[in-house]
Amino acid sequence: MSAEAISFFLPEELNASMPPERRGLRRDYVKMMVIDRVNGHTSHTRFYQLDHFLKAGDVLVLNASRTIPAVLQGQLEDGTVVEVRLAHRKSEGIWEALILSNTVKAGDKIMFSPLLTASILTTETANPFAVLEFNLCCSALYDQIYQIGQPVRYEYIKTPWELDYYQTVFATSPGSVEMPSAGRAFSWELLFRLQKKGVKIAYIQLHTGLSYLMDDKWHVEPRENMEEYTIPEETVQAVHQAKKNGNKVIAVGTTVVRALESGADHDGRLKAASGWTNLYITAETKLQIADGLITGLHEPEASHLDLLSAFVSPELLKVSYEEAITQKYFWHEFGDMNLIL
Repeated sequence: MSAEAISFFLPEELNASMPPERRGLRRDYVKMMVIDRVNGHTSHTRFYQLDHFLKAGDVLVLNASRTIPAVLQGQLEDGTVVEVRLAHRKSEGIWEALILSNTVKAGDKIMFSPLLTASILTTETANPFAVLEFNLCCSALYDQIYQIGQPVRYEYIKTPWELDYYQTVFATSPGSVEMPSAGRAFSWELLFRLQKKGVKIAYIQLHTGLSYLMDDKWHVEPRENMEEYTIPEETVQAVHQAKKNGNKVIAVGTTVVRALESGADHDGRLKAASGWTNLYITAETKLQIADGLITGLHEPEASHLDLLSAFVSPELLKVSYEEAITQKYFWHEFGDMNLIL
């Protein structure tokens, strides 16, 4: 069974359309389903009780990438209004982007604000993404993006929630166009409590690309999704220490799993690294670094379910997801959580 076979009916009311805080919950009080990797046994609790499942010496690896408001409204020189969705940063001033217009062509200039413009370098019919060169770069470019942009929202989100709702409390480095949402449920209080218990907190950075392409016209295969990542030496040392002492390395999110496994050498040892990864993890993948996973709940047949299948068999995963539906768990980035250990 693959992710394509992990098909289930997700009732509309289980799509989390608002942040937990707007439902009267603290972000770390969402529900959490715990799945045993070996036998598929499930238990149900709240996310703030995560420290009950981890031991002193375990390492929790978080993605420090900060969400940017990647949806920009601009105008062509003839006054035509276009919507641009940033997809992948290629260099300090060049981005791949989805342009929601059939009239743009290479050489066109888009004006976003009195300070920000972009020239279209390429548009290819075989590729959903155009290449844009901005007139600004680095922090000046990000300053403009944060001033004029809106966060990427999915079809089940009806309200334009502010960007703060799309940030984790620990995010530092801007670059993700969609929120690395597995870390959203953490509060500083929970992180401090975990550290007090002796759980080591470590960070990687993986800037998520654009996966939501509006409709079925475009489809990007997981292996086509190149994302930029960095694994610092400090995290490498924390992981080595945990492995040496027989402790667990818990990845917070599929982005962290992909970064960690991309940074493993042929002997299965993690190395400090920076680069791009299109690693596609499935049930056949032998995980080298990650022993456990904290993640949200993923929609039917999503490629993320392939990655989860590397931790727990697709058959057991399907059973646990059916149970989460029965227990009225909420799905997606504003939803409930899943710990696989």
